[in-house]
Amino acid sequence: MAEGSTGREALDIARREICDVLLLDIAMPDQSGIDTLRTIRQGQPDLPVLILSGYPAQQYALNLFKMGANGYLNKECEADELITAVRTVYQGRRYVSSQVGELLAQSFDRDPNTALHTELSDREFQVFLRLARGATVSDIGTALSLSIKTVSTYRTRIMEKMGLQSNSDLTYYAMKNNLLD
Repeated sequence: MAEGSTGREALDIARREICDVLLLDIAMPDQSGIDTLRTIRQGQPDLPVLILSGYPAQQYALNLFKMGANGYLNKECEADELITAVRTVYQGRRYVSSQVGELLAQSFDRDPNTALHTELSDREFQVFLRLARGATVSDIGTALSLSIKTVSTYRTRIMEKMGLQSNSDLTYYAMKNNLLD
C-alpha cells in the first residue's frame, strides 16, 4: 500500500508500484484528479481507478466514467460501501452507486431531437458560448464577475450535460449549430 497527497505523487505510485486499485480524489494539489486519471489511462488503461471525492456525483461522475474511471463515490459514503466499491473495481467491474445509477438513468430520458445546449441554464449558456469562442476560465470569471472555481464548475456541468470532452468539442458543437458569430 502506498499513499500520495498530490496528483503527481499518485502518478509516480501508479508507475512504479504494483497497484491493485488506485483511489483518486478530484481536488489535489499540483494536478487535479481529472488530469491524473487522463494521464493514467494513457499509460495504464487497465489499472482500476476509483474516484473518492467530496464533490457531488452530478458534477463529475458521468464525465469521469467516460474518461475511464471504474467507480465514483462521495467521501461521505459508509465504510461498507467503500469496501464494496474497492472489491468491485479490483475484480475488473465498474462500481456504480445508487446516486450515480440515478444520474445514468436520467441521461436516458433526454429527447434525442432536443438540441443539447437548450438544456443549459442561462448562466451555463453564457459560459458555454465564451468557452466556445476560446475564452479562458479566468477571462470568463472576470467578464461575468465569477470566481475561477465557479466558472470551472459551470464548465464541468456543461461538459456533462452535453456529453462533451473538451473545449474544442464545445467550439465544434457551437459552430455546427450556428451559435457563434
